[in-house]
Amino acid sequence: MIIPVNTNTSSYEVHLGENILRDFNERNAEVLKKADQLVVISDRHVWSLHESYFREHFTLPFKVYLVPNGEACKTFESYFDVQSFLLKENCSRSSALFALGGGAVGDLTGFVASTFMRGIPFYQIPTTILAHDSAVGGKTAINHPNGKNMIGAFYQPKEVLYDFHFLETLPVLEVRSGLAEVIKHALISNENWMNEFFSLETIESIEKTHLLQWLEKGIRVKAHIVELDETEQSYRKYLNFGHTYGHAVEASVGYGKITHGEAVMIGMIPALMLSELHGKVRAGYARKVYELAQRLGYDFNAVLGCSFDQLARFMLKDKKTTNGELNFALLQSIGEPFVKIISMDEVQNCDIQLRKWIEEGQ
Repeated sequence: MIIPVNTNTSSYEVHLGENILRDFNERNAEVLKKADQLVVISDRHVWSLHESYFREHFTLPFKVYLVPNGEACKTFESYFDVQSFLLKENCSRSSALFALGGGAVGDLTGFVASTFMRGIPFYQIPTTILAHDSAVGGKTAINHPNGKNMIGAFYQPKEVLYDFHFLETLPVLEVRSGLAEVIKHALISNENWMNEFFSLETIESIEKTHLLQWLEKGIRVKAHIVELDETEQSYRKYLNFGHTYGHAVEASVGYGKITHGEAVMIGMIPALMLSELHGKVRAGYARKVYELAQRLGYDFNAVLGCSFDQLARFMLKDKKTTNGELNFALLQSIGEPFVKIISMDEVQNCDIQLRKWIEEGQ
């Protein structure tokens, strides 16, 4: 299956399917043979799981550089270390990078590619459900102690290869993390699609065919929005639904302490509360989604470990905040997003309500 992505600066394809790495290798062989160096950036965990499959099906010569697992790779130190490795290996403007891993590896690799020799080609090969979102659209970044994804660039990949073979080894924690972004895509695009999730009883009960269909839908939603607005001037801000509050929780507890998907799920609940106030989302919908999240095993206790003052400080540093005003992605109705300036007092009221729900469930 092929999903085209056409932006103002580039056009590329997202290829989805089972065991399609060799197809990727053959399809791009002519271009890749012209590169003087091919370098795969992966983390230790992913490479230990998939090295044999990758070496068997990626038949061109390549070098490997392994970075720390998860968000720990999105640091200045990792960024510098990868750049140093490329220089030591005599990489040039004719080299190409491959991001083999989850969203963090993709973000780091893309940012390295955007800046090494002022920009070299890179390819996204995501290995998680969560990365179905981050691998498409060209957002690349590393974190700063003062905020998530604060240093980065918009830089599109040459191709995204979503080989479902890599999903077979995902633990339930990673499936849960990735499903949060899938649910986000449903909320901002299609109420009928969102209704499919309410019938779920557990993460383990998700059928693979449904999951793959949802991933395709999510990628199509992301691709369409990126085509309309590559650099987040308007429509792309809708993709931040749940991220303003969620990123603040993620930063407050410390990157890597909870998954990005868990943080997004947490952040979507206040966003839905605000959508009930400022949109036409029916009263009680935020609670209904919260109960779905609880049923699927999302842990909201991280919120109780953060004071609202902590969260407020991070929200004010968020990239979506301008002149001290919080720009929240909300829903006029399910499937109809919009952006609205929200006061910190309103967010705090939602925070108080969310804390009450969490405490009631303990």
